[in-house]
Amino acid sequence: MNDRPRASLRRILEDLGSTVLDVAAAEGGLLDAEVTGVHIYDPLDEPLLPAGSIVLAVGVDRAEQICALLDAAGPAAGVVVKQPVDVDGSVHAKVRETGVAVLGLTRAASWAQVAALLRALLAEGDFAEPGETPIDDLFSLANAVCALLDAPVTIEDRSSRVLAYSGRQDEADAGRIETVLGRQVPERYRRMLEERGFFRQLYQSREPIYIELNDGTIGRAAVAVRSGDEILGSIWAAVREPLSGQRRQALADAAKIVALQLLRQRAGADTRRRLRADLLSTVLAGGGDAAEAAGRLGVASERLCVLAAQLSDGPDADAARRESDRQRFCDALALHVGAIHPKAAAALVGSVAYAVLPMHGSGDEEARAVRVAESFLARVGPRHAANIGVGRMAHNLAEVSRSRADADRALRVLRARSTSGAVACYTGVHFESLLLQLSDLVHAEEQTPTGPYERLLEHDARHGSELVSTLRAYLDAFGDVNAASAKIHVHANTFRYRLKRLVQISGLNLADPEARLAVMLQMRIFGG
Repeated sequence: MNDRPRASLRRILEDLGSTVLDVAAAEGGLLDAEVTGVHIYDPLDEPLLPAGSIVLAVGVDRAEQICALLDAAGPAAGVVVKQPVDVDGSVHAKVRETGVAVLGLTRAASWAQVAALLRALLAEGDFAEPGETPIDDLFSLANAVCALLDAPVTIEDRSSRVLAYSGRQDEADAGRIETVLGRQVPERYRRMLEERGFFRQLYQSREPIYIELNDGTIGRAAVAVRSGDEILGSIWAAVREPLSGQRRQALADAAKIVALQLLRQRAGADTRRRLRADLLSTVLAGGGDAAEAAGRLGVASERLCVLAAQLSDGPDADAARRESDRQRFCDALALHVGAIHPKAAAALVGSVAYAVLPMHGSGDEEARAVRVAESFLARVGPRHAANIGVGRMAHNLAEVSRSRADADRALRVLRARSTSGAVACYTGVHFESLLLQLSDLVHAEEQTPTGPYERLLEHDARHGSELVSTLRAYLDAFGDVNAASAKIHVHANTFRYRLKRLVQISGLNLADPEARLAVMLQMRIFGG
């Protein structure tokens, strides 16, 4: 059971502040509605919105569109529209009728930013009722430091990603607002801080430092968050002048408390990841415990599709870097499939990130799963080079293990092709997968080429001839001598002479389809 206070529209508005979200139309106690998830509105999709969802109304800007969306939103908690929101009497009447609030989003924010921000807030359990704030919550700590320093605060990790932030961010500058909205310090600011040596100064000092920024940007007081010699992150306060001695000490003390909380969160996250990976492994393996594991994961029990995603590791990547990249890649996959279906699950099992994606029965489930995988790779492609195999549909939990095996085999075909950034459905690479399985069997039993193919290989090895490549070109060209000779860059008459020689030496009957199939399979399995 989750004993954290529930998330409500009111708590979201208080935590984000009017800089990001504001109320456009809400009647009575609508702001106390419980929020359960975030969904992006697409007029081309059937609106299947769970109760309590926040609907991001992309492209909706007129009053009549807002009213139509409120009718379609059903049990949603609220609808978010870019400011300025066209609110008239009809919108207010529709809000009273449907019980769905309308919120306005600042035009400076992108939909991707606000979607990630809201999902992160809901996932992290950042909400607490007044007077019941737990001291070990990072957002609560940020607010406490803000009160001590009388300045807006962010808590960031080593990569300058925002882990938590305090209220009053609207008192800072445009750079801080952009940082909070994107949950990441913008690259141009990071580069400037690195070039001016501020990060080096920050991480070498055990005391708070003051950074004077120009170009109308408010200065920053910052302190590294440490666990022994390990740098866990940093705290940044937007201040207009260096801190007094008392406030410097308060910031240094806060860094120790934040370090403890980050260590607790890291330990908890590792435990949750291991548990999730164990549960998903059980589901993927099938068997008697699969139903219980699926129930604990919350995945649907019917019509599931398994995705197997794997990074294309570079040859020089060290083990620690690879493991970190794999975990971030898996987290991104979990967020992606979770945005598509609230009951999807993903976890890292070995070096492969598996996702179990529930699918609605419409006859094109595998094609839709491929599109989901392609969309994910398109999003993470600049940061993570990877391949994804897609298994066949599993109509019940008993078939999930087969879908997982399909996804693994499709992924192996992509690895064998030495490709990157590709998606393959098992049904599309079935024959290549069978050849790889047959190759495994042949090598396990230490079998070697036989018959005509063996004789051609031996002749080429002894005499330096090219009879095998001649045969391959001939078969690939369906017996078209002109096309085959052009492919290997020899005259057609020379090619005919080689073809006659290889038939004499090997005894291969090129008119026999069974003989052609046999030699083609040996070529694919043994190479040469």
